[in-house]
Amino acid sequence: MNFLWAFLVGGAFCAVGQVFIDLTKLSPARILTAFAVIGVFLGAVGVYEPLVEFAGAGATVPLTGFGYLLSRGVREAVMAEGFVGIVKGPLAAAAGGVTTVMTLALVVALCFKRGDRMN
Repeated sequence: MNFLWAFLVGGAFCAVGQVFIDLTKLSPARILTAFAVIGVFLGAVGVYEPLVEFAGAGATVPLTGFGYLLSRGVREAVMAEGFVGIVKGPLAAAAGGVTTVMTLALVVALCFKRGDRMN
């Protein structure tokens, strides 16, 4: 049942993003940025945590989950370290994911040859 809920919730996030792409003149970059900001906002007000507990990866894998991760990192670091946690929190919370993405991008770049394709 956990897999079903994760699929449905994650699919709903993707469907909302697709509707925005199809029905608005917003660029995909602006929509992705909006999703991250919405995740930060919902995480900051405490609405996103129950969704993560309910849907698991269906709520943490979409870009709103990254925003939630940042807001959670800020909240935990501010409680532990005070004002300095505003800067240190999101960096510490997202460091593992960002490092993984950068490492995998480097590996892919080294494994494949770049080719200019002009059509």
